Amino acid sequence: MTSAEEIDIRDTVRAELLGPGGLFEVAEESVRGRDHLVFVNRKRSLREMVEAAAERGETEFLVLGDQRVTYDEFVGQVGAVAAWLSDRGVGAGDRVAILAANRPEWIVTFFGAASMGAIVTALNGWWTAHELAAALDLTTPRVLIGDRRLMARVPVDHRPATLVEIESSFGDLIAKPGPLPDVPISEDDAALILFTSGTTGRPKGATISHRGLIGFVQSMIYNGAERVFVQARLGKDSVPPGQLITLATSPLFHVSGLFGSTLMAVEIGGKLVFREGRFDPADVLRLLEQERVTSWSAIGGMGPKVLDCPDLASRDLSSVTNLGFGGAPVGPELQDRLRDAFANAASAMGMGYGSSESVAVATSIGGEDFIERPTSCGTANVGFEVEVRGPDGVVLPDGLDGEVFVRSAYTMLGYWNDPEATSEVLDVDGWLAMGDIGHFDAGWLHLNSRARDMIVRSAENVHPFEIEYRLDAHPDVVESAVVGVDHPELGQEVKAVVVTRPGIELAPATLSAWVGETLAAFKVPSLWAIGTEPLPRNAAGKIVKRALVEAVEDGLSHPDPV
Repeated sequence: MTSAEEIDIRDTVRAELLGPGGLFEVAEESVRGRDHLVFVNRKRSLREMVEAAAERGETEFLVLGDQRVTYDEFVGQVGAVAAWLSDRGVGAGDRVAILAANRPEWIVTFFGAASMGAIVTALNGWWTAHELAAALDLTTPRVLIGDRRLMARVPVDHRPATLVEIESSFGDLIAKPGPLPDVPISEDDAALILFTSGTTGRPKGATISHRGLIGFVQSMIYNGAERVFVQARLGKDSVPPGQLITLATSPLFHVSGLFGSTLMAVEIGGKLVFREGRFDPADVLRLLEQERVTSWSAIGGMGPKVLDCPDLASRDLSSVTNLGFGGAPVGPELQDRLRDAFANAASAMGMGYGSSESVAVATSIGGEDFIERPTSCGTANVGFEVEVRGPDGVVLPDGLDGEVFVRSAYTMLGYWNDPEATSEVLDVDGWLAMGDIGHFDAGWLHLNSRARDMIVRSAENVHPFEIEYRLDAHPDVVESAVVGVDHPELGQEVKAVVVTRPGIELAPATLSAWVGETLAAFKVPSLWAIGTEPLPRNAAGKIVKRALVEAVEDGLSHPDPV
């Protein structure tokens, strides 16, 4: 257990770091009409982050196979992309869409667009043509930059006027490295549209400010600094030597990949190692060893796949000193297995709780705290207020489950061109409804994933409404309900309970194909219950989904789609 001495030291260190004149001094400031606690000394835009990165010189930054980009090269390429966009009429507030697998060009495009005031539209590479078309119609980007394989999926009549295929044309964009632009950028200008199913169904574009992205980085760095200072006063060395080297297997269109890996690396001079193709645990283990990776996020089903890989025992994983989680809670058993496999990261494992809408991480936990409280997702981070409320909106005491609400200076600006959806989750006082059910225990937040409708499959949010709407559109389906079922590797998998018209027999494969025509593969149910009996409903006529989750599975399934 955490000793009283360590708690006292932690409180002292926190006061010193956050107090007047401290390395991470905080103060209340007015942000978009509301007072929030913010870091006093901070960067004001992503461009400032790139400017600071120029000091890293010839240090390696981006790696993909034989492709290796130094910080000097990165900064010059960012300037070149910004100039290229400006020459084609892209200005502040215009959207620039990216549709590509994880690769250096994704990162360069992101910072190039953001540095000249444009807004990056990060398109989900797992989407179908239907979903991509909807996102492009919503955000109307001036330019689309992407790789050949994914760009082929975009319907011709939904493509922007200017397209750049990375494999054949990106070299032209960066042929003349140049200085960074000098157009004015305000902290609360939009920098990014990140798509999410949120808590209300169809994918929506969470619009994120420069302040939010910088806040994510600074709050995470503060957490690390606090831990280092506390350990130092306890006589323990907790600072791994050398450059932070991250194996970036989380998609760049996700918080984990773009915020947790990329922004953090740029800020502290780290290196990002990418790989090509679908997730391959053997290749991940190869890269962890070959590139002497120090940090990896085992989100979703990645961790179990690596643990079950035959190559695990023969690979040298001693370089990995930091192992992170996100997207969904990770069970104690899996935590223990990962600690055994990554021994040098065992004491530094941690996870954070947040969303595309909250932008920065609302709560976090790590080190000994995580070992002592493996089912918690931590305490509130600096600058965050976190509440658990009942149905009447009243804040609940410890131990009682309710909906989680968070508030900070970093919360999304809103859903792009969707004020109605924005008002459903973000109130006039800046409180964001997270859509999760949980409770506090002496300041430590615990989530109850089985109490919510939202399904989190391998760190991907899957909202049942979206799948139910598609199933109900089938001419032979009377009604349907979609629920999440616990899964040892994925966290949850998607189960659909379908009621057909009398006399009609529908096979799971038929309905899988129907759903897959318009929705991404990770949303296609992997468990099916198909029959003619009406779904269970309560007195108000609402489907009782908990009864469906608890019912015995009928075993009908199709192969894992992702």
